[in-house]
Parts: sequence; structure tokens; C-alpha cells
Amino acid sequence: MKTEQETETNTPPPTNGETAAVEESRRVRPKWLVPLVAGLCALALVVAGGIGWKIWSDRRLAEAEAACATASDAARGAMNDWNTLVNGDAADLLEVKADQVKDAKTIDALKTALDVEAPEYEGCVADGKDGLETAIDELDDAAAWYEKHAGSLKKAVDAVNDSKLAKTIDTAKTLLESSNGNVQDDKTREELSKAIEAKDEAAIAKASKAVNDSIAAKQKADEEAKAKAQAEADAKAAAAANAQTQQQQYNYQQSQPQQSWTPSYPYGGGSTGGGSGTTGGSTGGSAGSSYGGSFGYSSSDNFGGARPGGTCPESVCGV
Repeated sequence: MKTEQETETNTPPPTNGETAAVEESRRVRPKWLVPLVAGLCALALVVAGGIGWKIWSDRRLAEAEAACATASDAARGAMNDWNTLVNGDAADLLEVKADQVKDAKTIDALKTALDVEAPEYEGCVADGKDGLETAIDELDDAAAWYEKHAGSLKKAVDAVNDSKLAKTIDTAKTLLESSNGNVQDDKTREELSKAIEAKDEAAIAKASKAVNDSIAAKQKADEEAKAKAQAEADAKAAAAANAQTQQQQYNYQQSQPQQSWTPSYPYGGGSTGGGSGTTGGSTGGSAGSSYGGSFGYSSSDNFGGARPGGTCPESVCGV
């Protein structure tokens, strides 16, 4: 193996002409050239480094902006879900009264879930990488808050709905039992029973109305039938009372004593005999007759009419 020295020894030495040229070039090169070249090299390095740093910095900023945009979308989505729930189902259930739910505490829990202060959404408004990273943290916190409270609010909303349904079912069951035999159309009760079994609040409300309407219709029909029967009974009673009054009047007339009266018949100016007689009737009376006397009589039949001769003396009437 050849040594480094031997290797270098094997390199052919420069010729006299080449040596002279090198020496000449050294003598001609200015002294300031070396520092200038070194400075230019250093500047080139600085410029290259600056460019590299700018590229790296811009890339980091772009990454921060992208991350902030992602965080912003997540926060905005969570916030929208929260607001939709607050302004929708939760707002509607705030109108529910305590007597409309089986457990009134569910309404209190809903109000508590709504009585919170939500964080403000600002988005990616910061400048620079550091500002964007701070904004990302805030957006992440806001998204977490909205997700957490939306979940608790949804539970509160479901609890009120469940309690409201339970109360509706209990009320419907009571109506179903009390309406037995009291509806005009029993099919309405069948529909209510199906709705209760299905736990369909809308169907229960519709069927309950139908049952109540059927109850009212039966009550009206029963009242009209009762009023008609009462009118007929009153008419029969009035007719019976009128007949009784007429019978009483007739009986009263029949129970009164008989009336008597005395008619007088003139018999004066007879062709035979003369003078005046004093042959009297039962009640007294005087009249001229062919027999020269007077008589009187009285009698009546059952109809109040006089019957002459009823009490006429035998010596006068010849009977």
C-alpha cells in the first residue's frame, strides 16, 4: 500500500511555465478581492437563509390559518345547533304549564338549562400565527361549551316532552274509562284506545276531542229525549186534570137540591057556575075558572121543568 506521501510524490510536478503562471496570477489578484468574495458569499447565505425563513414562516402561517378556519367551522356549527334548539323546541316548551306535565320539576330544569350565558363567536380575526393560535384555542373552547350545553338542553327538552306525554296519556285513560256508555258513537273510544297504546300525542289529542264531542252529542240527544218525554207527560197530566175538573163540576151540580116553582094558569070566566071559589092548591094561588074557583100547584122533574097537575087536588083536577 502506498503512503499519502508516496501518492503525492507520484503526482507530476508543475513545469517551469505553469509555476511561473501561478506566481504571476498571485501577483496580479487585488487584495480586496478575497474579502469581497467572502462578503458576497456571506450575503448570499443570508439572503438564502432569509428566503428559506420566509418560506417556512409563510407555511406555518398558512397552516395556522387553515387550522383556525377548521376550528371556526366547528364552533359555528355547534353554536348553530345550540341556537336552533334554544329558539325552537325549548322555546315552545316554555309555554307548557305545570298542570300539563306529570312532573313539574322538568319545566324548572328546562328553565335552568336555558339560563346560561353563551360565549361570543368572533372567528379568525387575529393577525399572525400567534394570534391565530390564540383564536384557535378560544374557538375550540367555544365549540366545547356549545356542544356540552346543547346536550344538557336536549335532555331537558326530552324530559319535558316525556312528562307532557305521560300526563296526556293519564288524562286520556281517565277519559276512556269515564266515557264508557256515555258516547253516541263508541268507535271514538276505540280510536282513543289505539292512540294511547301507540303513545302518539297528536293522535291522542285528536281522538280525545272526538270522544268529548261524542259525549256532548249523546248528552244533547238525551236532554232532548227527556224534554220530549216531559212535555208528553205534562200534556197527559193536564188532560187528566181537566177531565177531573169537569167531573167534579158535574158531580157538584148533581149534588145540589131540587128547585121548585109555582106557575099559575087562568081559569076565570067559566060558562057554568059563578062566584068565586077558594079551593086552594098546595102552595096557594088563585085563578078564575069555569068551575068558579082557584087552585095552585107546584111540581118539577129532574130537569127543573114544571109538570102541571103534579099536585093538583083531586076535587079540581079529577085525578
